[in-house]
Amino acid sequence: MTVDAVLFDLDDTLYPYAPCNEAGKAAARTAAGDRGYEFAANPDTFEAFYQRGRHGAKRDVAGTAASHHRLLYFKHALEAETGEPQPEDTLALADAYWDGYLEAMTLEHDVQATLETLREDGISLAIITNLTTRIQLRKLTALGLEHAFDFVLTSEEAGQEKPASVMFTLPLARLECPPSRAMVVGDSIPADIVGANAIGLESVLYCAGDDPDVAALSPHETPDHHLQAFGELTDLVR
Repeated sequence: MTVDAVLFDLDDTLYPYAPCNEAGKAAARTAAGDRGYEFAANPDTFEAFYQRGRHGAKRDVAGTAASHHRLLYFKHALEAETGEPQPEDTLALADAYWDGYLEAMTLEHDVQATLETLREDGISLAIITNLTTRIQLRKLTALGLEHAFDFVLTSEEAGQEKPASVMFTLPLARLECPPSRAMVVGDSIPADIVGANAIGLESVLYCAGDDPDVAALSPHETPDHHLQAFGELTDLVR
C-alpha cells in the first residue's frame, strides 16, 4: 500500500514501555525511602502503595489523559497512606519517577532509520498518543525524536482518548491527507487498531516479539497488518 501519512502511537511502539516503568517506580521508591516512608522498605509494599494510587486516579478521571498522570497516582497514594495531602512529597515522587523513566528510554530497533526513510520518501509523520502533553514531549526529546514528526497530538489536547475518532481525524486534517491514504501504527488493539479501523485507516499492529491471536479478534479489532520488526514498515508503505 502506498501512503502519504503514517500516524504512530508512542508508548510501547517507538520504545519499550515496561523497563521504563520499572525504572521509574524504582526511582520513586528510592525517593520515598529517602523521605522516611516505611512502605518503601521493599518492592512489594511499594508496589501496593503505587497501585492504590493508580487505581484511585483511574477511578476518578477514567477515560481522560489525566488517568495516566503519575502525579495523580502519587497524590492519591500518599493521601491514602497518611490521611492528608502531601504536596512536597507528591512532587518529589512524581519527579523521581519520570527522571528514572526517561533515563531508561531507548528506541526500538530500526525506529530511527525507518522514520528517516519514510521522511525521505515524502511521507508525513505524526504522533497520536494517550497521555498528558508535557511528559509526551519530554519523551520525544529524550528519544532524540523532537524533530522527527510533522504533527504531535496528545489526548490531553484533543479532550478524548484513542479510539475516539478525533485522535485520528485531527492529524489527518492538519496533514491534509484523506483516510484512504494514511496508516496507523500502534501496539494497542483497543486504542490504535479499533480507532483506525473505525474510520477506514490502514491499521498496523506492532508488537515486538509477540504473536497475538489475531484469529480470535472480532472484525473491528483485526489489524490489516501485524509487524514484529519495525523495519518491515518501510516495505509495507511503498
